Amino acid sequence: MPKLHYNAPAILTFSILALAVHLLPFFGDLFKVPGRGNFSLFNPLDYVTLFTHVLGHGGWEHLFGNLTFILLLGPMMEKDHGSGQMTAMIFTTALATGLVNILISPHYLMGASGIVFMLIVLSSIVEVRKGKIPLTFILIAFIFIGKEITDAVLQKDDSISQMAHIVGGIVGTIFGFNLRKD
Repeated sequence: MPKLHYNAPAILTFSILALAVHLLPFFGDLFKVPGRGNFSLFNPLDYVTLFTHVLGHGGWEHLFGNLTFILLLGPMMEKDHGSGQMTAMIFTTALATGLVNILISPHYLMGASGIVFMLIVLSSIVEVRKGKIPLTFILIAFIFIGKEITDAVLQKDDSISQMAHIVGGIVGTIFGFNLRKD
């Protein structure tokens, strides 16, 4: 009989934590980063939320939508880059989206959409070699990131943070081109 294998520790642990946070909503403020003007330099919890906001979600649809992409793309990227680097990428993306949010958005931010976009872009940059840019990366950047920029410019009021998507895509691009295997 086959045994269960915890094949992608960083991705699986992140996903389990996000699910647990959603099941225990009484800690809600710990899982959303405040917007511009609401971040307190003197409140230690505000610093914690720069990392924990990626675990909070606005509802089951939001959570399952993000986890679908994370569980689909994450294990492949974790296999390529290792659990330590994947954990660092998740923390970096959380920090980057949190910081940009407190600098430019008046709204709080929660959810793992930045991590989803980091993984989408990162997965399009597989097999990068010196001096070559994969066509898949260009297409992903055009389709996914282009749509988010357009939505942000048009100021769609859909409670979706296009900023987090764009920042996640930028972080994925930086990691993808800097962690290439030559």
